[in-house]
Amino acid sequence: MIPLKSDFKSLKEINGDASFRRFYRKKNKNFSSIIVFSKKEKQKNLLVYDAINKILNKNRILAPKLLLENYKNNYIEVQDFGDKTIFQILKKKKNDRFIYFKKIIKILKKLQSIKVRNIKNFQGKEYKITKYQKEILIKETNLFCDWYAKDKLTKKKGDMFAKKFKKITKKLILNLKLKNDVFVHRDFHVSNLMLVQNQIGLIDNQDALIGNRAYDLASLIDDVRLKTSFSFKKKIYKLYIIKQMKLDRLKFQNDFEILSILRNLKIIGIFIRLAKRDGKKKYLKLIPYAWKLINMRINQNNLFNDLKDLLNQYFKSK
Repeated sequence: MIPLKSDFKSLKEINGDASFRRFYRKKNKNFSSIIVFSKKEKQKNLLVYDAINKILNKNRILAPKLLLENYKNNYIEVQDFGDKTIFQILKKKKNDRFIYFKKIIKILKKLQSIKVRNIKNFQGKEYKITKYQKEILIKETNLFCDWYAKDKLTKKKGDMFAKKFKKITKKLILNLKLKNDVFVHRDFHVSNLMLVQNQIGLIDNQDALIGNRAYDLASLIDDVRLKTSFSFKKKIYKLYIIKQMKLDRLKFQNDFEILSILRNLKIIGIFIRLAKRDGKKKYLKLIPYAWKLINMRINQNNLFNDLKDLLNQYFKSK
């Protein structure tokens, strides 16, 4: 019998993520499982989360399997993948980074080959992964204005900045070349990849959409959590594109650079929101490296000159 929320104190709460979910480890002799509790945004965090996991498992990609659901009481019980993230491994074993990234790129290509994108959820209703529309990308990018710029600038300056920023970034989004036609995890990085009995499992899957094939690679290579050299980033990028004869490399590079910059601008906004709204301040320390990644990409291509000038004008020291 799984305890209700009032009894969760008897379980060990484990470190969560940036979502509204809470996680508890339930141990039973030689078996352990994870209770995922979510009262807020519970459809996405429980129902959709499990549906995406089912799609991944169906395509032979390791994701936590559902053991029991109690949607009425805001939780599900899922397979326990343990505590060992690939991020933790790579922090200690820097010499093994390329070995692990080779495995991760294989998983990414497997993700992008998923054809069946609908499944019945645990309520018996059909769930279909939706498209990563440009309107969603625009809204996400604007989180930089909504939270970071508002926090750092006066109202007058913030309003002026937001107007220019939205115009420039919308133009960049409209300049994306590739179709929205592959599975996109949307948070594909080494902290969401777990080592499970010598296999790599994928967690935090509830935000998946059908989008641009460059997005998850940008998430992986230009990840704010794991600092890697520019030469290593190039090596992983080449590892992905090699042998992909049908890939238009110029279009892909264009989209990779745009999505990397926009994603890290969004992330800076999210980190400020987590600190201000949710009291989660641990992510603030990652903002300087997010700026470094943005500046690295922004200096590579004249396409970003307007954005570069705007950011330098309002945030010169970054």
